[in-house]
Amino acid sequence: MNRRRNTAAILSALSLGLGQLYNRQLIKGLLLLITEAIALFYFIPRLAQDIWGIWTLGDTPSKMMKVGKLYKTVQGDHSIFLMINGLITILLLALFIVIYITNIRDAYRTGEKTDQGGKAATFRESISYVWDRKFPHLLLTIPGLGVLFLTIMPIIFMILLSFTNYSLPQHIPPAKLVDWVGFKTFSDLLTLKSWSRTFFGVFTWTIIWAILATVTCYFGGLLVALLIEQKDVKFKKLWRTIFILPYAIPQMISLLVMRNLFNGQFGPINQYLSYFGFGKLPWLTDPTMAKVTAILVNMWVGIPVSMVLILGVLTAIPKDLYEAAEVDGASGYQKFRIITLPFVLFTTAPILITQFAGNINNFNLIFLLTNGEPLNGKYQYAGSTDLLVTWLYKLTLNNSQFNMASAIGIIIFIIIATFSIINYRRTKSFKEEDMIQ
Repeated sequence: MNRRRNTAAILSALSLGLGQLYNRQLIKGLLLLITEAIALFYFIPRLAQDIWGIWTLGDTPSKMMKVGKLYKTVQGDHSIFLMINGLITILLLALFIVIYITNIRDAYRTGEKTDQGGKAATFRESISYVWDRKFPHLLLTIPGLGVLFLTIMPIIFMILLSFTNYSLPQHIPPAKLVDWVGFKTFSDLLTLKSWSRTFFGVFTWTIIWAILATVTCYFGGLLVALLIEQKDVKFKKLWRTIFILPYAIPQMISLLVMRNLFNGQFGPINQYLSYFGFGKLPWLTDPTMAKVTAILVNMWVGIPVSMVLILGVLTAIPKDLYEAAEVDGASGYQKFRIITLPFVLFTTAPILITQFAGNINNFNLIFLLTNGEPLNGKYQYAGSTDLLVTWLYKLTLNNSQFNMASAIGIIIFIIIATFSIINYRRTKSFKEEDMIQ
């Protein structure tokens, strides 16, 4: 009774498409055979070499050799290229394995249908079934491949780099090889004094920055939205337009202008202070003042976003709730605490979490406003206002400490992912959505 399904599955296990051909699905079987031929054409000359490359990262560095009176470069192994090629080959092999398993399952199911007296679907019927029933999956295939090779692969590559010694001055290919060092990079980051002092200092400021930047912008936007929505306030549209202007201006322009405004030597703000008899303030040159300035500028940029978001929420609150509260004799503060604030927090809690995660990675503001400065003599390649993400940038682009930068990138990812998942799952909006489903 099960003879056909088992035979089809075994044939498909021997080679792609054989089971389909056995089930008289000629076009599907031929397409799978062509897929296998392309895969073999790619894997046979490369698979062993690429696996060896990602395992060893090479054994022969490039070197200069004298040929007669001239020196020529003798090409050796490039550790990073070997890692990338090996990673691509492994991902393609994983895709091929998925296709291989799917091919066996398809042959088995078609054979099972035939055993039960049915008829194997024709190629046209298979296309029609995919188009009608599996169209979302078909449509997601190309974006899925893009995510695999343009998002997941770079993340895996970054993770792999953190377990190597890829850094100046001794391990930059092609002149030098890169080696696997296990968790040594993470150990150095957390235990070596020169690195650990910088890491914990920058990490602490990153968390403080993310909390203050999120809280000030969110509640600042809430305050502005509440003021605009007051009954006695006229020209509400005008006020909304004025307060949204900072967000409408490109952030890069705003930050560069702010950097000039807060310049300690010739900035207009210090010039005005001197006109009124006050001394010039070190807005961007003192570590503490630079951090305060960054938070103030972030409020200027971020409050309009929260204001627009919360204005939309405020207009959705049923008016009869406020009317019932007034009948019960509730004060303005009580209405805000019991009705407005819970409603706003319930609606915007997931976005608040997103803003916190975004502020941890707020590269633009710190880089364009302070560039991580002022300098800190106790830090390794970092300034007093550097966040983890701007420190990572400096380690990578300016100082070629790729392994250390990768380790920091992994830590940033773990922090953001853990915080976001835990807090999002604890929000009332998530719990109620889960209960509805």
